[in-house]
Amino acid sequence: MDEALIAQVRRFNRTVTERVGALNDHFLGRGRPIGEARLLWEIGEEGRDVRQLRAQLGLDSGYLSRLLRSLLSDGLVTVEPLPRDKRVRTVRLTAAGRDEREALNRNSNELAASLLGPLTEAQRDRLVSAMGEVDRLLTASMVSVAATDPEIPEAQYCMQEYFAELGRRFDTGFDPARSIPADPDELRPPAGLLLVAHLHTQPVGCGALKFRGGEPTEIKRMWVAPSARGLGLGRRLLTELEAHAARHGSSRVLRLETNGSLTEAIALYRSAGYAEVDAFNDEPYAHHWFEKRIAPDS
Repeated sequence: MDEALIAQVRRFNRTVTERVGALNDHFLGRGRPIGEARLLWEIGEEGRDVRQLRAQLGLDSGYLSRLLRSLLSDGLVTVEPLPRDKRVRTVRLTAAGRDEREALNRNSNELAASLLGPLTEAQRDRLVSAMGEVDRLLTASMVSVAATDPEIPEAQYCMQEYFAELGRRFDTGFDPARSIPADPDELRPPAGLLLVAHLHTQPVGCGALKFRGGEPTEIKRMWVAPSARGLGLGRRLLTELEAHAARHGSSRVLRLETNGSLTEAIALYRSAGYAEVDAFNDEPYAHHWFEKRIAPDS
């Protein structure tokens, strides 16, 4: 990694933490550190599962427990097991906790205004636009992609959402039984591979390969959740599938087919170097067939 890029990221981190007051234990003037303040915000009005909070905020169990003990001692939250499953604990705000959260919200608005206040209108527009871009890129950096078994719940969720979206977008609807199958056994090594993307703990995308011996490898089940679009995840999944295909080495050619209504996917494939070719299968929902030659993994 370029050392100049690393230095710039570190400089940005120092500037932000200093400017937003994250370096002291009195964040937003409320006498508590930023970790506790953020936890109150994420608990929200409806309460949250403790495991969900830990996963979303990327906290280890010990640190989260210490934050919760502090909020409990201040009378701001309650933590109770679910009646139907004692292993699941839910944290909720007390009346005092809701008041504290509202005070934090007001002070946070004031902090945001103080960031914008000294700037000209043009500078404000530049700052807010840059913040939006940074937010998208940081969110993209939190997405993980890994090979997984096609029958685990997260993989099945992706498949169901993929089929549902095709049903909404295709002029004729979509019936998986009519389409060329990609059954679980075809998406497990050595026959194939399924990648699932997660943002925090939520599955937000998938893509698969079907290896066919000396025949071209097929890309299947490319899907990105609406909530994760605009993060470059489709291209990332495609790039990782290509890398896996190159490492597998059974074929130097990748193939895929797609429906004409999936204009974003078609644009992605073309921009990634896929060339349109004659139909190579009888997929009833396909209007376009693509092919790309890849270099073997060195």
